[in-house]
Amino acid sequence: MAFILDTPTPGTTAARAGARAWIALAVLMLPVLLISVDNTVLSFAVPSISLALVPSAAELLWIIDVYPLVLAALLVPMGSLADRFGRRRLLLLGSTGFALVSVAAAFAPSAGALIGYRALLGVFGAMLMPSTLSLIRNLFAHQDQRRTAIAIWAACFSGGAALGPIVGGFLLEHFWWGAVFLLSVPVLVPLLVLAPIFVPASKDPAPGKIDPLSIVLSFGAMVPVIYGIKEIAQTGMTFANVACLIVGVSLGALFVRRQLQRAEPMLDVRLFHNPVFTGGVLANLLSIFSLVGFLYFITQHLQLVVGLSPTTAAYVLVPGLVISIVTGLLAASLAKYLRPSRLVAGGLLLNAVGFLIVWLNNDGSVAGIIIAFAVLGAGVGIAETISNDLILSAAPPAKAGAASAISETAYEVGSVLGTALLGSVLAAAYRMNVVIPGGLSGADRHTAGQTLGGAIDMAGKLPAAQGSALLDSAKHAFDSGSGVVAMVGVVLMLGAAAMCLWTLRSAESGTGAAGH
Repeated sequence: MAFILDTPTPGTTAARAGARAWIALAVLMLPVLLISVDNTVLSFAVPSISLALVPSAAELLWIIDVYPLVLAALLVPMGSLADRFGRRRLLLLGSTGFALVSVAAAFAPSAGALIGYRALLGVFGAMLMPSTLSLIRNLFAHQDQRRTAIAIWAACFSGGAALGPIVGGFLLEHFWWGAVFLLSVPVLVPLLVLAPIFVPASKDPAPGKIDPLSIVLSFGAMVPVIYGIKEIAQTGMTFANVACLIVGVSLGALFVRRQLQRAEPMLDVRLFHNPVFTGGVLANLLSIFSLVGFLYFITQHLQLVVGLSPTTAAYVLVPGLVISIVTGLLAASLAKYLRPSRLVAGGLLLNAVGFLIVWLNNDGSVAGIIIAFAVLGAGVGIAETISNDLILSAAPPAKAGAASAISETAYEVGSVLGTALLGSVLAAAYRMNVVIPGGLSGADRHTAGQTLGGAIDMAGKLPAAQGSALLDSAKHAFDSGSGVVAMVGVVLMLGAAAMCLWTLRSAESGTGAAGH
């Protein structure tokens, strides 16, 4: 069959894709599922890695952080390369590299080697992410079908996030830490076989020349900004951390200036002149911000305050993730009748309600958390589906790779900001409210006063009465901080909903891409 690779002219109706396109979509969901699982599965392997490779504290942080850091920094360049050299070609190259490096990472002999392999996984992961979404844009020209396909794409991300802790817990109970990296092999081998058969080749019909300086500027802008945000969350506003942000923002400004000056830019930043495109990107970022920020403090509450095992805590979150999948698919149907601005704003308002339920749930009950995450999951499912569709439909099909890369970058930045900003608020509130028993050394007081985990560790070393008092105070301080975070989340989501009603007001329901 023929695949539609362009937008229909005004007054015409896009052809509906047939069964072959839906098979291609199923094939494309394999790397999406893998990457979403990979985002959460490693955290469960950290204790085993610590025992096996004996990394330093800095090395352990880099094992975790280097993958998303490299991934986020390379999404825009890889999206541009996909447009130029072919999206399917880059997808297959990324899949091959990801599988081979995953096998090497599973048998890494040292912490340094594992950091290097994780960095390479970020390079190949950046080839996979924009390629999948941009191929969907070109597989499904019909608006209703594309929204359904994007809803399935978003559902796989949510499903993968749910599977990560469960699969990780099972593997680590039966195998060694490297098993979590071998997950990619049985997923990517079928992709390499089926993608050349069912996924059509597509690329920008008039690609510009490769601009190495733009690639360097893009990478140089993203890495220090993301690294600086992460470090500020952990160590505060130091000179070095602020300098990272300044360097990143400065290089980002140079990148934008260069793109505006070039006749054939690597990334057409003029896409942001379209308020629908800009609003979709911001909605995407803020929706993920709310999800990751929520998970950051709720997972700690479930494990450190309530006392659930990691696997049991993961099961508590599954209903919300399932609801996120269902509402994402439902949003694709509702978009035929309701304005996208109202749908996205409604999703963000549900996020606000989810945070509000956490604030009202004073005793931190598991039932209250399940309800709160179910409401927030519903909001994320709606907002993510519609915002990603708006991002893709507001960009020309030839620039699908670049638009997809921007969407994915917003996802990654939202994830970083959710942890960094809300995590910083939580940490500050905890430090203000925790009461440290007298008689502790300076180092011990610092450990107990910084995090709930540190206080729990320190309480086990103290006499029973002192340890119990510290534990009660630390848990109360953590939950007080969670309440502050919840109210910050409410305010941010209300502001985000108002922003979307304004920026997305020109996007119509059931019509073609705004801005075409």
